[in-house]
Amino acid sequence: MAKTAMIRARTNPELKSEVEDIFKRLGLNTTQAINLFFSQVCLYKGLPFEVKIPNKTTLRTFKKTDQGKELFEYKNLDEFVGKMSV
Repeated sequence: MAKTAMIRARTNPELKSEVEDIFKRLGLNTTQAINLFFSQVCLYKGLPFEVKIPNKTTLRTFKKTDQGKELFEYKNLDEFVGKMSV
């Protein structure tokens, strides 16, 4: 089937550039990525990922990590799991 339908959308230029760089690394152009997204929407009969409004705890955590607070680094998964089980 011929692809003749046109989509026009406005977006932030910096976001567009960053996303296009990611598509390029994945071997996709923007048109291919949009068609892939549309195909997944059809397959799932909805968005192919969860979309929800974060709760208060999650929003507080986002705010703290955006400020560089309460961030932790681990050498490997075993160290992380060990800290989580305490």
